[in-house]
Amino acid sequence: MRVNITETILRDANQSLIATRLSYKEFEAALELLDSAGYYSLEAWGGATFDSCLRFLNEDPWERLRNIRKRVKNTKLQMLLRGQNLLGYKHYPDDVVREFVKRAIYNGIDIIRIFDALNDFRNIEVCVDEVIKQGGHAQGTIAYTISPIHNTENYIKLAKELESMGVHSICIKDMAGIMGPKDAYELVSALKRTVNLPIVLHTHSTTGLAPMTYLKAVEAGVDCIDTAISSFSGGTSQPATESIHYALKDLGYETGLNEKTLKEINDHFKKVKDKYVESGQLNPFVLGTDTDALVYQVPGGMLSNLISQLKEQRALHKLDEVLSEVPRVREDLGYPPLVTPMSQMVGTQAALNVLQGERYKIVLKEVKAYIKGEYGKAPGTINEELIKKVLGDEKPLTIRFADTLEPVFEKTKEDIKEFAKTDEDVLSYLLFPQVAEKFLREKYSDKPKERTISFTIEAV
Repeated sequence: MRVNITETILRDANQSLIATRLSYKEFEAALELLDSAGYYSLEAWGGATFDSCLRFLNEDPWERLRNIRKRVKNTKLQMLLRGQNLLGYKHYPDDVVREFVKRAIYNGIDIIRIFDALNDFRNIEVCVDEVIKQGGHAQGTIAYTISPIHNTENYIKLAKELESMGVHSICIKDMAGIMGPKDAYELVSALKRTVNLPIVLHTHSTTGLAPMTYLKAVEAGVDCIDTAISSFSGGTSQPATESIHYALKDLGYETGLNEKTLKEINDHFKKVKDKYVESGQLNPFVLGTDTDALVYQVPGGMLSNLISQLKEQRALHKLDEVLSEVPRVREDLGYPPLVTPMSQMVGTQAALNVLQGERYKIVLKEVKAYIKGEYGKAPGTINEELIKKVLGDEKPLTIRFADTLEPVFEKTKEDIKEFAKTDEDVLSYLLFPQVAEKFLREKYSDKPKERTISFTIEAV
C-alpha cells in the first residue's frame, strides 16, 4: 500500500517552531532537492506565511510563491486557506475570496486545503467552488478537537457535507496533537467506510502522540499524512519525515521518498536551525513534549505566539496560568476548535484575563465579533452572561456573515492604484492594509533603499 507524504518545512513546521520566520533565501537552495525527494506535495504557502512575509521578512508573498514554483516543477504545491477569512483574521466579501483563489492557483498553487475554524462550512463553500472552477484540488478540512460536543458521529456528518460540496479530498486537521491512536483508527476507518474520497491526516508532535497516531491511521487506510524534515520536526511541529518513512517502509508500506535526498534536505536545514537556536528565536520550550496540551489543547503556532506575547509583556512566568485559563475561555465560547483565527482569539483573551487580574474586564473586538456571529455558528452554547455583556439586547447573526458584505475588490483596486500595481498587490492590501501599504510603497519607490551592512566575525 502507498502512503503519500506532504512535507511541511516551508510552512507549518517553521510556523510552529520559529513563528514563520523562515525566509526565502534560507530555503531557496533546497527547493530542487525537495522537488526530487518523492513527496506527494509540499506545503509551501498560506497559513501565517503571507502575513510574515509582509510584516517581518520584507518579502512579497506572491513573488515568494512564484519563485518556489519556478524551482519546484514536478511536485504539487499546497497551501492552507481559512475559508472566508482567507489568510487574514476577518471575513472577506465573496469577490475578494474568489479573486484570491484565482490568483493563488494562477501563481502556482495546486492543492488548497480549506478550513473554517468553527467547521461552519457555509464559510468555505465559495472557496471550494472557486478552486474547482480554476482547476485546482479542493481539500475540504475538518478541524479536529475534543469536547463534550465533538465525536465520531459529528465528524462523519461533516465529512458527508464536504463530499456533497464536491471537494477532491478530506483532511482531518488536528492542530494541537491531541488525537490518540485509537481515535485515529476509529475515525479514519469510519470515514473510509462513509465517504468515497482520499483521507488526509494532519497532526502535531506537541503531546508525543503523533507517530503512534499516524501509524494507526495508516492501518485504518489513511491516504496521506503530513511530516516535517527531521531538523524542524518534533515538539510543536510534525513528526520527522525520515522516521515516519523508515517506520512505514519497515511495516511494508511505500512512500515514494528517496532516503539519500531526504538526508541532503536535512543537512541543509540543520544549518538553518542552528542559526535560530543561536539567536534565541527557536525557544527550547516548543521543542519538547508537553502532555499538558491534552488538557488545554493549544496548537503549536498558538503556543509560540503566546510565548512571544507574554515575553513582550515581561510576563512569561504567567504562562502556566494563561494555559489553565485557555480551556475555561474555550468553554465560555461554545468549544470552538483551537485553530486560526479562533486559537489566537481564545489565547489572547485568556492572556488578557490573567494579565488584567479579572476575567473579561477587557473583551477583544474579535471575540465580540465572534459572539455576534460574524465568524459563523458556534459549535456549542456560548456563556449567557458573556453574551449579555457583549451584545446587551442585540441578537446575534444567524445568516452567513459574508452575505452582509458588499463587493470591494474593484473599488479598492481603483482607490489604491497609486501604490498597488497588480491584482496581487490589491489582495495583499485587502488582507493586511497598513502593513501591505508600507511594503508596496517601499517596493515601488524610485528612491534607492538604504543598505545595511553587517559583518560576521568567525572564530578561528
